[in-house]
Amino acid sequence: MLPREITQENEKKILSPSACFSENSKGRVVYEKPCDIRTDFQRDRDRIIHCNAFRRLKHKTQVFLIPKSDHYRTRLTHTLEVSQIARTIARALRLNEDLTEAIALGHDLGHTPFGHDGERMLQKLYPEGDFRHYKQSVRVVEKIERDGAGLNLTAEVKNGILCHTNMTADTLEGVAVKFADKIAYLNHDIEDAIRGGVLDPRNIPRHVIDVLGDTKSRRITTLVSDIIANSGDEIRYSDEIREAHDELRKFMFEHVYYAAVTNREKDKACHIIEFLFTHYMQNKELMPPLYIRIAEEDGLETAVCDFISCMTDEYAIDLFKELCIPKQWIRI
Repeated sequence: MLPREITQENEKKILSPSACFSENSKGRVVYEKPCDIRTDFQRDRDRIIHCNAFRRLKHKTQVFLIPKSDHYRTRLTHTLEVSQIARTIARALRLNEDLTEAIALGHDLGHTPFGHDGERMLQKLYPEGDFRHYKQSVRVVEKIERDGAGLNLTAEVKNGILCHTNMTADTLEGVAVKFADKIAYLNHDIEDAIRGGVLDPRNIPRHVIDVLGDTKSRRITTLVSDIIANSGDEIRYSDEIREAHDELRKFMFEHVYYAAVTNREKDKACHIIEFLFTHYMQNKELMPPLYIRIAEEDGLETAVCDFISCMTDEYAIDLFKELCIPKQWIRI
């Protein structure tokens, strides 16, 4: 038997009947001959790890814009933490860990520079406000990567990426990533907010501490353990843990994500996004050839949003400086 076939047989022995078996995948838009060694979900994971968009995540904001310390999370480290938590849940529930990992690693590929603030600005600028990072992540793997050819991922991976924020995925593996995403960002953002002097840990609601724990590690352990203990054909929390989780999430939005101290530089970041959008709407010929081609196929607004959303924070800032700041006149 081929290594791939052995893996598929092992899935039948190990995985839950509710799991998504790799040999039952709905497949790819463009048929590809199966790999001798890897399942389709393993191939998807590897394609995501090796793509340009994945590497750019290391220079994209998670919460804090342009942090000077090396220890603040970026969109890449967030993605890795989501992957670790989702895989733990998947393994314990006997779900397909390869599919779970592929979804987790790809879930934020379409995130804009400057985090959710950049996303909200593109929502404002894009017709009918239809720009969403989870839709853009699917667009990256379908339309933008490989110079427009896309990664040709399986339907299950793309569905999990699309549904990781608001919708319910078609697979339990996709649902596991949705839970893991919230667990990861709530708890690592607490740590970053404390490090940045934005949050005093003594202000976290007492009820949340009593139920979930007083450290990042204890809270993650509590949340993951509760999911594992209470999930079957549906992934869920117990009522007590879900209420504490929701209370913590509400607290974080009020005291960190929308806090004045974290919003101080965000207007500047949004101005950069708006300026670049206007500039390339008026000068589409200055975009790279891929986005000029997309403009002809899908419309100029879509192409400009594609171009900007693929930028890292640093690239967007450098481009803004190049366009707006006069260069020094040197005469020898």
